[in-house]
Amino acid sequence: MNSVTPIDRTLARYPGVATLAYGLAIMLLLLIAWSTLSNLYQRYTLYAAASELLDQMEGRKPMPGGAKPGAEAAPTGSPFLEGPTVTVAGAALQQRVTGAVTKVGGNVLSSQVDLENSKAKQGYVSLVASCEVDQPALQQLLYDLEAGMPFLFVDQLVVQAPQASTGEESGGRMRVLLGVSGQWQGAH
Repeated sequence: MNSVTPIDRTLARYPGVATLAYGLAIMLLLLIAWSTLSNLYQRYTLYAAASELLDQMEGRKPMPGGAKPGAEAAPTGSPFLEGPTVTVAGAALQQRVTGAVTKVGGNVLSSQVDLENSKAKQGYVSLVASCEVDQPALQQLLYDLEAGMPFLFVDQLVVQAPQASTGEESGGRMRVLLGVSGQWQGAH
């Protein structure tokens, strides 16, 4: 018995149809392969971008734009106030706050280290400083104090707007009363 199907007869009669069907099948397989590889490449680029962002956030890679790793992202130094005695730690706190105020162009009018408050029993040294700063510099001052090392906490902030005289324009320096504390580790 000879069982020749109608498809076999058509392909034998018209060999060009067989070639065309073969070519379409190959094109379809190539299209599927290209689509799959394109999808894999797209997923890989998303993965690489997410991995790079994670490395930058964790500080393992420098930030784009030339920032050095750890330059602004992670402050260096001890998180505690340094000093063999609480008095020396208080002086270090006073020096740190005075330096931060001076760095933003302000003046420290007065400061007082408080070693006998309720936080002192928990290992904290507190400082109350009265200073004058320009309005735009206040945010930078607060950021510098709280984001730098050693870890400092702004416990009190009282801001008094500048008093405009009759002949002056508004825009003078603000008076700021700043209460800052930091933890002292004690004698090592």
